[in-house]
Amino acid sequence: MKVFVTGATGFIGSAIVQELIKSGHQVLGLARSDAAAASIAATGADVHRGSLEDLESLRSGAAAADGVIHTAFIHDFSNYAPAAETDRRAIETLGDALAGSQRPLIVTSGTLLLQRQGPLATEEDVPLPSFPRKSEQAAAMALRGARVSLLRLPPSVHGDGDHGFVPALIKLAREKGDSAYIGDGLNRWPAVHRLDAAHLYRLVLEKGSAGASYHAIGDEGVSFKDIAGVIGRRLHLAVVSKSPEEAADRFSWLAHFVGIDSPASSKLTEEKLGWQPKQPGLIADLERGTYFEPEQTIHAAGSHQ
Repeated sequence: MKVFVTGATGFIGSAIVQELIKSGHQVLGLARSDAAAASIAATGADVHRGSLEDLESLRSGAAAADGVIHTAFIHDFSNYAPAAETDRRAIETLGDALAGSQRPLIVTSGTLLLQRQGPLATEEDVPLPSFPRKSEQAAAMALRGARVSLLRLPPSVHGDGDHGFVPALIKLAREKGDSAYIGDGLNRWPAVHRLDAAHLYRLVLEKGSAGASYHAIGDEGVSFKDIAGVIGRRLHLAVVSKSPEEAADRFSWLAHFVGIDSPASSKLTEEKLGWQPKQPGLIADLERGTYFEPEQTIHAAGSHQ
């Protein structure tokens, strides 16, 4: 299968490209720069020049493929609404290009967007209508004759090369001189290793159902106190509690995410697709020590792409 991948040079996208090629698929990767094009070509994938804002490039890339995996998103938390609107337009454009063909389109979403109805967020939960990112709503609009599936990622997708939330927390701990959590720190983050997530993208591409939602969850919920504890121990810093009132000053843009309790399950995904996470969990990955090497946190303010 020839697969058009947006975000092909990113933390998750690059793992997806490798997973697809290893499994015999041909990849067409979206590249917005010469550096990205060179990186994609080096993997053995074909290069498609364009960007999320260039809707014609998305349309032609999708038209040339047997399926599409959409992972790209502009992670600018200071300008989130325009980024969400760019994502919405991109998904609708990809859906239009595949309309009437029954070719698969996998749209990336997140478990943090969900209205959790039980102790764990499940594949059957729906997104919060107030959340500015409208990936799932756009995916529903794209169901006109394309096989559109949702793949929801947890807030922590971890592994070598991570430049998302956890490296940002490590950078912050270095700057502040201690590793902090909010309140009792028992709020939980789900997590998944990037290689397990990449494997699930391939399974959804090959076997996913139209209109279905799938969860890439390795750890259903890791307490934030445990995350802060590993960071403190590895950096030889005190581990301290901050009140909710102190959170904004301490964590800045991370404050909302640090305090959220969002455990999630992938039980239905595992039953439907036979997916089983095999890589180390978040705490075990942190304990390996690579997250605390200086180069690991250079891009800490970024996110999973």
